[in-house]
Amino acid sequence: MWLFVAFLAVPLIEIALFIQVGGAIGLFPTLAVVVITAVMGTWLVRSQGAQAMGQLRGSFNEMRDPTEPLAHGAMILFAGALLLTPGFFTDAAGFLLLFPPFRVMALKYLRSRVKMQSFTMGAQPGAQPRYNPTAADDVVDGEYSEVPEDAPRIQTPSDKPSGWTQH
Repeated sequence: MWLFVAFLAVPLIEIALFIQVGGAIGLFPTLAVVVITAVMGTWLVRSQGAQAMGQLRGSFNEMRDPTEPLAHGAMILFAGALLLTPGFFTDAAGFLLLFPPFRVMALKYLRSRVKMQSFTMGAQPGAQPRYNPTAADDVVDGEYSEVPEDAPRIQTPSDKPSGWTQH
């Protein structure tokens, strides 16, 4: 229900803001502000996204919990989507998400609302190793020879092909 309200309310807010700002500063300055915020937002998303990727790589390299860098990266990605959407309300929300202290505060709020059951890295204790077709231990050496068609056959009780013979 709240998603329906958001999809209804955000465009209405944007239209009202366009009318108010356009009436105050005019059409072309309003359009210029929208384009400038999109360009600035793209630049900020790119630089902060690269920084978040560096932090994510660092957490993987140091075997730390990657939750925080992943959450920051997701918020930066969402900020980019908001900043590319034309409008003053979405731009304000996007710029807020690009402000690191706001992201930390949002992450604290989300952590208080979400309960994590468990987090593990690597194989779990007692887990069976996965099949690896390239491992040397999985290779079975064998020999075969083709039996000519006219060779005498050994009769089996069911006299059905076993699935290993050619017909």
